[in-house]
Order: sequence, then structure tokens, then C-alpha cells
Amino acid sequence: MMRALYLGHRLRESKNALAEAKKKKLELQKRREDLEKAIDSVDEKTPIARRNEIEKQVDEWDQENTENAAELSKLDKVIREMEEELAAEEAAQETEPVASRQGTEKRRENKRMNNAKFYGMNLQERDAFFARSDVKDYLGEIRSAIREKRAINNVGLTVPTVVLDLLRENIEEYSKLYKYVRVARINGDGRQLIMGTIPEGIWTDCCANLNELDLGFNDLEMNCFRVGGFFSICNANLEDSDIALATELFRALGKAIGLALDKAILFGRNTSAALKMPLGVASRLAQTSQPEGYSATARPWVDLHSSNIKTISNSNTGIGLFQAIAFSMVSAKSKYSTSELVHVMNETTYTYLMAQSMSFDASGTIVSGIPNKKMPVIGGSIETLNFMPDYVIISGYFDNYTLAERSGQQFAQSEHVKFFQDQTVMKGTARYDGAPAIAEAFVMLGINSTSPDVTAVTFAPDEANTVQRISLNTDTATVTASAGTGHTVQLFAITEPGSGTVNWTSSSTGAATVDSDGVVTGVAEGSAVITAKCNKMTATCTVTVTE
Repeated sequence: MMRALYLGHRLRESKNALAEAKKKKLELQKRREDLEKAIDSVDEKTPIARRNEIEKQVDEWDQENTENAAELSKLDKVIREMEEELAAEEAAQETEPVASRQGTEKRRENKRMNNAKFYGMNLQERDAFFARSDVKDYLGEIRSAIREKRAINNVGLTVPTVVLDLLRENIEEYSKLYKYVRVARINGDGRQLIMGTIPEGIWTDCCANLNELDLGFNDLEMNCFRVGGFFSICNANLEDSDIALATELFRALGKAIGLALDKAILFGRNTSAALKMPLGVASRLAQTSQPEGYSATARPWVDLHSSNIKTISNSNTGIGLFQAIAFSMVSAKSKYSTSELVHVMNETTYTYLMAQSMSFDASGTIVSGIPNKKMPVIGGSIETLNFMPDYVIISGYFDNYTLAERSGQQFAQSEHVKFFQDQTVMKGTARYDGAPAIAEAFVMLGINSTSPDVTAVTFAPDEANTVQRISLNTDTATVTASAGTGHTVQLFAITEPGSGTVNWTSSSTGAATVDSDGVVTGVAEGSAVITAKCNKMTATCTVTVTE
């Protein structure tokens, strides 16, 4: 009992010291702002004495700030250890005071919440995770940059492998389809071997020759596309503890990547150079001709837009609706799969199916024929995703979708963008490619007379790389109509941001022509306006043609 009282006294002292240290931290932040103003005011006219005084104050601030950070870290550790020891001491008492018992239960509940909040780790596993040098360096560098109001020096902070494993778990938490697809972890561009239909073994006499089995392999080309973005987090959340910092980072990045993955697995379109994402199930089913550049070693391309995309009339209701769905599932070939069917739809469609499956049980109670989100009769799990169009269902054996996941996820931060809001901007990226390895394993249904539209689902626009402005290297130019010096002129288009396809046109090809590279050629005396267009942006140059 005396030990518990002594620990309680020391705990109060340590918490008071922590409060003082935090107050000191606020004072240091205010002094930093004043010093920054003083540094900004220094110019060539500033006296040497004033320069020396500012330099001295900066050195003193750096020393005090380092000591304060060390004190905060030390006190945080001491308080945590004393709270755990006090909880154990109080728990050992047979007759524990009510107030102490309540305090103990609160501390235990906080510990349980911390453990549950950080990926289900128990206390020992969590402590071991944060004790790793690579994890400490990773989180410490981010926290140090936030505390000192500076950017990370290197291009991006590489996430340690052990942290990537947690990140993948978090992606699974926020992506509803990640757990169903076949995930292949590869580096760079690659090919994934795809096994054909498993042949049947051939019976023969015990001493006879074995028959050769026809086991065919094809491959699936995998490119590299990046998904990610940036977000802002309140600095207070990042400064409290390693648990809060890591949880916020992984949760935000996992949500963003998980949503993008689900949408790409179903509706991703990489049919042109401008679309940098995996190929989705619906997009593959909707293809009416073999795509240009289709690999000669891939599985033979099959036109599925009629057989595997179907519309079910609104006259099919109740049992008739589910019969029609069952008939449509015949097109989803299961012979290549070892998993169950998965049906993806939005909440509106799911509610509609619930209503269509309602009936009365023996006691006269209304019940639904879709228990635990399982499709009646047909079987298979139902997953709801809000971006799915109303009354559209994508079903199939999703282990026939290959998702190539590459290592090298990057994470970086900056405090400049949201400085006045006291927020830090975090940047996260991951690299994937994917495609239905065996497209025959999927179907897309429109129920209630809905015609499935593959283009109905839109993706977040890539505004950071969309050309918003175009300009030419000159507004006017002169060329000659006769061959020789000055007969041509090269125009250059400058696009911002990034690059894009520039289309060139001439208002008067009788006076001057322009080719796809921006080379203008004089034809006859006169003038022409040369226009460069990229997306909806245009720029012009007036060309005068002389004899």
C-alpha cells in the first residue's frame, strides 16, 4: 500500500514537471517566431554587433530546445512506466480503495484502447515494434521535422519494411476487394505466369507408361502506375506519441489507397497513354476488340461484351429476379478459381435485393433471404461500395484478378503549405498495376432494366498533371515561300504543368503549313495563324510569308 502511495506521489510530481516542460516548449516556440523575424531583418546594413547578438540568441535557443525535447521525452517515458507499475501495484492489493480502483480501471482501459487502436498488438508487441531502430528513425525524423518547423532533407522518407507490412494490413482494412484478388509483389515491369485449366489425370495400369498432361501457361504483362496524394494533419495529433503519429499516418494513407484500389479493380481504364491505372473488370468485359499492343504470349483475347454483360428486366421480381441472376452467373467461369463468388454493388442495389427477397416465416415475421450479406441460392459474399452505379452488380471469382504490388512506397512531409493552420501536409504514394488474368471469371449485371455503363464511374481528376496553360516560344515569325534559308521555322509549345499531346493547325495552308512537330513551312506570299492546342488550352503565332 505504501509503495502505491509513493508511486502516486512521484507520478504527480512528474506530471507537474511535464506541464512545466510543455509550458517551456510554448515559450520556445514564441521565441523562435521572434528570432525568425530578427533573422529576416538582417541585411548588409545590419551592424556586426547586432549580427553577433542574433547569432548568440540562435545558439542559446537551439541548446534550450534540444534540452526541452529531451526532457519531454524522458518525462513521457517515466510517467508511462510509473503508471504501469502503479496499476500493477494497485491490482495486487486485496482491498483497493474505490477511487484508486476506478483510476486503475481507467488506466487499464486506456491501455486496452491503445493496444486495440494500434493494429491489435498487445503491450509487448507494440513496445517491441516501436523499439526497432528503423521504426524509431522513421517516426523520429518526421516528428523532428515537425517540431523544428523544417522539411525532411531527403527526397522522401522510405517506409521501413516492417511498417509496410502494417500499411498493407491497413489497406486491407479500407479496401473491400484487396482480400479477394491475387496480390503479386514484384519489382519494376514484369510478367506474371497464368496457368490454364488444370487437366485431368489419366488412369492407367500400374506398370504402364505415364501420359503427358497438357498444362498450358500464359503470361500477363505488368506495368507500373502510381497512386497517392497528400493530406494535412493537425500538428497536435503528431506530437503526442508514437502511437498517435503512426496511427494517423497509416490510417490516412490506407484510406486513400484502399478507395483508389477498389475503384481501379472494378472500373480502371488504361486503354490510352493518358490513363495511368490498372485495368478494371468492367472495362475488360466491355472491350469489343483486342487492344493494340496486346501481348502475343498472353491468353487468347476473347470478346465478352455480349456474353458477360447482361441486363435483367424490371419484370423480374422476387424469386424471378434471383432466378435471372442465377442464370446470368453461368457466364462466370469457375473452373479457373479456388475461391467463392463475390458480388459487388452499392447500398441502393443491396437494399433493393433485400426487399425482393423478403418473405414471411412460420411465425408470420417478415424476414430477408439475404442473411449476413450472402447471395441467396447462388452463394457468395456481397460487398457494398458507394461508387457503384445504382442497380449494377459486378460478380465473379476475384482470385482471377491479379494485382501487382511493388515495393518502394514513399512518405514525405512539409509544414509550409498549412503553416497558419498549424497543420503538416503528408504525402504518400504506392505503386500498383492489375488486370483480370482470366476475364471469363466475371460478369456485370444491370438489374431493374438498368443497362450497365462502364464509363458511369469517374475517377478523381489528375489535376496536378493536367495542362492548364500553353504558350509558344514566339508570337510572330517570318518565313519565305521559296526553298532555302528562312523557308521554315520551328515553333515550340510550353505546357504547364507537366506535358501533353500538342496538336498543330494552320489557318491558311495556302500560305503556310505546320507539321505535328511544330515546323512551319512557307507556301505562298501571305499570312497564317498557327495554333497549338493541348486539352482545351490554345496558343497562337502569326506567321508572315514573303517571296
